[in-house]
Amino acid sequence: MTGQAARSGGSGHAAIIAPFGLLLDVDGPIASPESRTIAHPSIVADLLTLAHAGVPVAFVTGRSDAFMREQVVSRLLEHGMRDDAALFGVFEKGGAWAPITAAGLGEVQLDPSVAIPAEARAEVETIARDRFDHAMFVDEGKRVMVSLEQRVDVSSEIYRGAQEKFEEAAFAALADRGLGIRHGDRVSADSDGAVPFRIDPTIISTDIESVRLDKDHGAERAIHWFASRGVTAPRWYSVGDSRSDYLMADHVHAVGLEAVHVDVRPADGVLDRPYPIDVRGDLVHDAAGADFLRERVAALR
Repeated sequence: MTGQAARSGGSGHAAIIAPFGLLLDVDGPIASPESRTIAHPSIVADLLTLAHAGVPVAFVTGRSDAFMREQVVSRLLEHGMRDDAALFGVFEKGGAWAPITAAGLGEVQLDPSVAIPAEARAEVETIARDRFDHAMFVDEGKRVMVSLEQRVDVSSEIYRGAQEKFEEAAFAALADRGLGIRHGDRVSADSDGAVPFRIDPTIISTDIESVRLDKDHGAERAIHWFASRGVTAPRWYSVGDSRSDYLMADHVHAVGLEAVHVDVRPADGVLDRPYPIDVRGDLVHDAAGADFLRERVAALR
């Protein structure tokens, strides 16, 4: 089946077997890392073409549900998303999730077991606001993690200097609290000897999060959600700009499905994996993401 999704099954709800599924990071392949918006003109239309053809599309992101609602879901609705589209959102690397429907983002569900303790959250957010607000801001939409993001009016050079100092201050504050925190090679265990949280930097942000949250966790949740509604695919393409995004394809491969990972920022180093890695020539970030989506649309014909 190379065109639209096939249906099979007897009584009850028919299973939908799509030609492939998509697991999409948002920052980088979908939203421009400069503007933090969907800037490439073809991306929204191609996402909808794929979803309307029965391709299961999951956004697996560290972003909040608020960001997704404002910057991604609103654009899909503006371009005529239909009720029959198969779209799902996993936010905060698996800490929150919701269906995406023609009525908008559905009810957001949370996993409270991975949430940063409220007092620890308040302390590191205060550090960011009081000492580093010239370079970063607190993402107020996060529910289970803490995220500090580069201001769009600040150069990457200025941000990187502030980011490094903030992470040092945050690590010290959380270690003093006995939280159990990891930052790179530095580890401070809690009173039980456990390290349940980590500081995870990206090129535009710093996340302080549970070690149980990552892109493989998000991919598992997305594929399970589709499967529980009778939607499956033999092959899943994951698309991302960070080395951690490979974890989506790692999960797909581990459960015995065909995995292909599209790396839209290969300059950071293409990882050695037992499944194909797709690089879009000289294209990077959302230009590479748009090129990949356009290719997938063509494959439906």
